[in-house]
Amino acid sequence: MASGEKAEAITQPLRYAVNTTLDGCCHHEAGLPPDDESMAFWTDWLQRSDTLLYGRITYELMEAAWRRPESGDWPDWMDDSEVAFSEVMDPMRKVVASGTLDSVDWNAELIRGDVSDAVRRIKEPPGQGIALGGVKLPAMLAAHGLIDEYAFVVHPVVAGRGPRLLDGIRDQIHLALVEQRAFRSGAMMQRYRAVA
Repeated sequence: MASGEKAEAITQPLRYAVNTTLDGCCHHEAGLPPDDESMAFWTDWLQRSDTLLYGRITYELMEAAWRRPESGDWPDWMDDSEVAFSEVMDPMRKVVASGTLDSVDWNAELIRGDVSDAVRRIKEPPGQGIALGGVKLPAMLAAHGLIDEYAFVVHPVVAGRGPRLLDGIRDQIHLALVEQRAFRSGAMMQRYRAVA
């Protein structure tokens, strides 16, 4: 490094992953139902990070579906792949961006105010990374250039309506394809790295 140059700070990667339809709908019920292969992908995806970052809506959806019941026993409707996913998600640290919630639990902490600044601070300490989910929060963070990696599981479905992938982005975001994988269901996972 030449004298006078500053070393670039190394931060934890913020990784956004979401299911989407061919027309960009990200509603959690718009795509194909989960199967063993897709649940294994999502379990592996979570294991790449040590923190989950959600907005209020996604946090409440995830908590309702994947939090271990007080009895300690997973519900009968869960198959082995869903239990494996829950076993990874349940104990993870969760950070929730919300201006309406008064408190959170389930290994979670609440952030308010300038979410972009809060996320920059969360990225600073060493760690495996931060897994980001949802629709509105990721669009805002993408617009601020804070997402390092994107993974889209594109389902062979046209929803015709619903919340759209990264809706509201005004400036182009350039991405480099680093991995793609076809699922037996016909869904296609495409993983991208943000290009500076």
